[in-house]
Amino acid sequence: MEKTLNVEGMTCAACAKAVERAVNKLPGVDESNVNLATEKVKVVYDEAAVSVQDIQDAVEKAGYKASTDSVVKSFVIEGMTCASCVQAVERATRKLPGVAESNVNMATEKMVIRYDPSVLAISDIKSAVSDAGYEAHDDESTIDSADEDREKKQQHIKEMWRRFWMSAALTVPLLLISMGHMFGMPLPSIIDPEINHTNFAMIQLLLTIPVMILGAKFFTVGFRTLFKGHPNMDSLIALGTSAAFVYSLVVTAFMFASDEHAADNLYYESAAVILTLITLGKYFEALSKGKTSEAIKKLMGMAPKSAVVFRDGEEREISVDEVEVGDIVVVKPGERMPVDGIVTEGTTSVDESMISGESLPSDKAPGDAIVGASINKNGAIRYRATKVGKDTVLARIIKLVEDAQGSKAPIARLADIISAYFVPVVIGLALISGLAWYFGGQTAVFALTITISVLVIACPCALGLATPTAIMVGTGKGAEHGVLIKSGEALETTHKIQTIVFDKTGTITEGKLKVTDIVLADSTLTEEQLLALAASAEKGSEHPIGEAIVEAAAKKGLLLGKGEAFKAIPGHGLEVEIDGRKVSIGNRKLMASQNISLSVLSEAADNLAGQGKSLMFIAADGKLAGAIAVADTIKESSALAIRRLQKMGIEVAMLTGDNKLTAEAIAKQVGVDRVLSEVLPEDKADEVKKLQAEGKVVAMVGDGINDAPALAQADVGIAIGSGTDVAMESADIVLMRSDLMDVLTAVDLSKSTIKNVKQNLFWAFAYNILGIPVAMGILYLFGGPLLSPMIAGAAMSFSSVSVLINALRLKSFKPAVA
Repeated sequence: MEKTLNVEGMTCAACAKAVERAVNKLPGVDESNVNLATEKVKVVYDEAAVSVQDIQDAVEKAGYKASTDSVVKSFVIEGMTCASCVQAVERATRKLPGVAESNVNMATEKMVIRYDPSVLAISDIKSAVSDAGYEAHDDESTIDSADEDREKKQQHIKEMWRRFWMSAALTVPLLLISMGHMFGMPLPSIIDPEINHTNFAMIQLLLTIPVMILGAKFFTVGFRTLFKGHPNMDSLIALGTSAAFVYSLVVTAFMFASDEHAADNLYYESAAVILTLITLGKYFEALSKGKTSEAIKKLMGMAPKSAVVFRDGEEREISVDEVEVGDIVVVKPGERMPVDGIVTEGTTSVDESMISGESLPSDKAPGDAIVGASINKNGAIRYRATKVGKDTVLARIIKLVEDAQGSKAPIARLADIISAYFVPVVIGLALISGLAWYFGGQTAVFALTITISVLVIACPCALGLATPTAIMVGTGKGAEHGVLIKSGEALETTHKIQTIVFDKTGTITEGKLKVTDIVLADSTLTEEQLLALAASAEKGSEHPIGEAIVEAAAKKGLLLGKGEAFKAIPGHGLEVEIDGRKVSIGNRKLMASQNISLSVLSEAADNLAGQGKSLMFIAADGKLAGAIAVADTIKESSALAIRRLQKMGIEVAMLTGDNKLTAEAIAKQVGVDRVLSEVLPEDKADEVKKLQAEGKVVAMVGDGINDAPALAQADVGIAIGSGTDVAMESADIVLMRSDLMDVLTAVDLSKSTIKNVKQNLFWAFAYNILGIPVAMGILYLFGGPLLSPMIAGAAMSFSSVSVLINALRLKSFKPAVA
């Protein structure tokens, strides 16, 4: 057998040799070759003697990490009803060879599996799910499939309601007939148990059978999973109601044998009421679950289905799927932008709130970027398509939110462990408690009541829904406010953050130089004249400082002179003739080389330099005219966001490659606690490691390619959405706006969601911890009441609905404001 694995962590030939040695030592390995350039190891081995996992373990012991070329695929799982179902599907798929990870989300009814396609086929995965008693279908999440899914869920809600009212229509008269006479309600003599006990039993049987048929799915699913060795919640319901029904059938047979006193031992109404109440609970559950995924449905519904493109000299309306990169798209006022692109013609303002959460429209002119699904407010424009289909910003957001909603938070592990053993334990407790009461001297009817109550009140549904529903609502709410949380783990870790490290350029600051101060050496020129002179010299310059000066002059509408005899002096500045005047613009070195004294501006220059600003001195005809200060300006929200984070008890650090003086000047303005300056791009991840070594949970906020390693190293990587794709891929959270207040939103949302999850888990556990002993007859043992199976059924339904309703409270979340 030959297998190629990816190896992470190698930096030199010595690493490659270490990996080869470690793999070659394994029994059954014939040959191993490491390619340092591609970071792969090719292994020829005997499958009978060594496994891929053994090879991976050996590489890990050598200090590196080996992984297969795995793919991630999503499946829709049908037939799940509770947390035990989730565990059954996960167990069945995780056992498969080549599976690295398998996670099932009950709220979304989806499974995300990472596996090696060279070892495992999709058909094998589907077969494993089928053998566990469920069905797996390829997940094809598109706008059309979202509509179909929504329609399917609506049909399911209608079906549950139909089953409930039909069951209720039969159960209410059944309840009156079976129990009404106990409260003095007269019954017609034809069905009076004192006069005609056989008719009394038969009318109840005839009313119960249709309710059992309406609830047939509980039995088919429940018994199927029970016989396959993976009992679930439906198994408990099926066992409880079947026991009541079969027992009542036996009693009915005795009644036909003239045992008229057996009428008191009929349990038909318990079976029917339990099924009816649980069906009502399932209806409310379906209704609530439909609301948890509204955010993703809203996002999908925003994408237009058609586009008008300019082809062959005419406008054509085509399906949005047919738009190609490079097409010129035509959009009129009030229409949605079909795909991403760059404006080529026209001006307008665009509502991008669905992407960024920003309520104010954004002005667009030729050269500006367009985001698909945003709304064109007031001007007709044409733009060139740059990203289409799955590459658009909206499609990527939908994918991020879907992945997050399908992921598990670490806090869910406790519920997973318990739910794996829950149903078998409950069945055992039900049998033990029933037998204990029977052999303790109680009647068979009493023992059956106990057994049915225990089976029916136990509910792993609440456990299974506690975490995923809160995460679904939380991540969806984040997306509404321009905060994309990529996983349940990131959502949970965010509330534990102790230190947040901000990259300076483009994160705390705008990332673009601007003219901040103009200082005159004498009164021969005004500030505007000095700026015009400097801009005339820098016109056409590609240097960031020169561009900032030219942009400042353009904003003021200043008329620029014509430059001649342009001469660039590397590391110093430049010289140029403007309207017959010899102009020099540059740093202190340039002025010193031309013997131009800076004494008149020395105090002002030192003050500006102390504020972290860069100075350009301007001299005309050998005489100092003034200086222009340029700086990367701080974003309006930076200082406020940092202050708010500090109030929350979070330490704030700033990471930058700038010199210490400039870094400390910026830090002072925004109130940062800790400054990490003069850090090389390749060392940023190491600085994050040092903070983690202090025992802190660290978040990193950045926007550039050079921030990607630090974002990946941090416990939570937060990327500014206006930054690079690489930074966004490396991050755990993406902020669609460049506003640092959204970092607060992410932390607040994490705290609210995890608080909600803890509440849900508390009530789910508390309900079962209290409910099961009561059903077993603990209160009755001390003179209290005996729990009726019907009340147990109602309580079980309420537990799931209450967890869902609590999760839906998160929909009222609003970001923190100043």
